[in-house]
Amino acid sequence: MTAPASIDDFRLRLAEVTETLPKRLRQCAEYIAANTDRIAVSTVAELAAGADVPPSALMRFCQILGFSGFSEMQRLFREAYSPGWPDYATRLKNLKEGGAGSPAALLAEFVEAGRLSLEQLAKSVDEAALAQAVAQLAQAGTLHVVGLRRAYPVASYLTYVFEKMQVPAMLHDGAGKLDHRHALRAGDACIAITFAPYSDETLALAQDAQMRGLAVIGITDRLTSPLARHCSTVLTVPEVDFGAFRSLSATLALSIALAVAVGSARG
Repeated sequence: MTAPASIDDFRLRLAEVTETLPKRLRQCAEYIAANTDRIAVSTVAELAAGADVPPSALMRFCQILGFSGFSEMQRLFREAYSPGWPDYATRLKNLKEGGAGSPAALLAEFVEAGRLSLEQLAKSVDEAALAQAVAQLAQAGTLHVVGLRRAYPVASYLTYVFEKMQVPAMLHDGAGKLDHRHALRAGDACIAITFAPYSDETLALAQDAQMRGLAVIGITDRLTSPLARHCSTVLTVPEVDFGAFRSLSATLALSIALAVAVGSARG
């Protein structure tokens, strides 16, 4: 078996083998799936301790995925994430060097980025997918909403709107490292929101909901997003950035339209 050539291939291979693994190797798979951001910076011993398995089990797990060992798996993640999205200190430095430092100038730039994002959304929205998402959510029991990091404000706002419209909804926010996947029930639906670099916790919940037979509505940046593999319906949102800072203008517009349409359909 050849080693995965990309992070997307890695996630796909991981999803394919997890259910077939014995107990300790499955512990490795579940821990790695929830902590892929640690692979590039952790040792074998650290990851093994996190998964509560001996280092030899983690090494065996790497080989099952097609790697010669842990070093090859770690190299994949180091190479993939090394270019990365610039950190916030770098973004602020670039803005200052570009002469966009005044509050009024920044406001104008972000307003323009938001306007362009909304215009692109109006032109590119998949109306059939949006209608399908509304139909699936309108027929569901409890709506489970997950979105972390940049997507957290969207997930939080969606849950707030659903509750105001008396639509049963639950926000999965990972607070206190609590895992509420046991709350997923037959007949429920999941709304998962994530953008590059994708949240592993969001992907994990979406995958779990899919495996339980729930409708999963994905809100993401592209159809090739790893989230798409776990969704019954995918809604893509373009967001124009300024200085590597990305707004949520289009994402929030799509989300409030989705929520109100679902509330209306449920009566």
